[in-house]
Amino acid sequence: MAVNLRDVAKRAGVSVPTASRVLSGSDYPVLPELRRRVEAAAQELDYVPNAQAQGLLRGSAGTIGVLAGDVGDPYFSEIVNGIHAVATERQLLVTICHTERDPERELAYFRMLQSHRASVVIVAGSGLQDERYREGMAARARSFRANGGRVVAIGTPVIDVDRVLVDNEAGGRALAEHLVGLGHRTVGVLAGPANVGSTAERVGGLRAVVEAAGGRVRVRHGAPTRDDAYTGARELLAAHPDVTAVVGSADQLAIGAMAYLHDHGRAVPGDVSVAGFNDIAVAADLRPPLTTVRLPLREMGGAALEVALAPAPEDAPVVRSFGVELVVRGSTAPVRPE
Repeated sequence: MAVNLRDVAKRAGVSVPTASRVLSGSDYPVLPELRRRVEAAAQELDYVPNAQAQGLLRGSAGTIGVLAGDVGDPYFSEIVNGIHAVATERQLLVTICHTERDPERELAYFRMLQSHRASVVIVAGSGLQDERYREGMAARARSFRANGGRVVAIGTPVIDVDRVLVDNEAGGRALAEHLVGLGHRTVGVLAGPANVGSTAERVGGLRAVVEAAGGRVRVRHGAPTRDDAYTGARELLAAHPDVTAVVGSADQLAIGAMAYLHDHGRAVPGDVSVAGFNDIAVAADLRPPLTTVRLPLREMGGAALEVALAPAPEDAPVVRSFGVELVVRGSTAPVRPE
């Protein structure tokens, strides 16, 4: 038989309201001796509080909802790790919703999290450039915040909410300056979907610098996966054989390009230089190790939850900004003289 609050109160020799105040996290004052007896009784009986009931008392169930495009993508998994680190310290439950960046699915999961009394929703990825999505997210966020919830976006959002930003465009510029300095003037880009804000920012930064140096950027959009990038590298190089450097808008895309080049007898970086974004864990262990733009993904995830748990300002959304770092490794080199 399940242990209930009445059993704990009886074991501790206190009233049910007193036991409830201790175990619900209420601010109502309780004598230290009574608190000790209730906590000891709960431990002896292995009493597990009802989270939903506690949420009704506190006005929040304490659950953190995360809308993540793909939990298998290192970008999202590292952000989620950062969120979990802060949640563990605060003893909060995290619910991860795998959305595949599908607008309808993302909005449906947001509504579901709201119906399950989540107190925070973190949108773990740049906003989608889609008007119906923007309108839907704006409506959902208004409803959620009207009931006391907090919404935080990681990456450039499409709605006016608290946010954690990283300078993707600066990362693109820094990488392009590195490649231009090595003599590259025709740069191929294997990019994720064109409607994702972070992808557009990275490609924009690359394009601005390369074109200013008199070069050209050739972009192939596709799924943000290693396998799609393998196919994409074949298509990109067949269409533009003068490409001397290939950039993946995420490291797994660069890895796909490196695999294709290796399988087809083309040396990296001797024949084609390759670079990426994010600096995922495996990037330094590739052969050659991957030149990439490092984003503090774990720190970004932790910051998003810290923003959500802090008191909400009345005048303007909270903005936390992070910089990027170019990490030069062995996958990029000067253009081979003809």
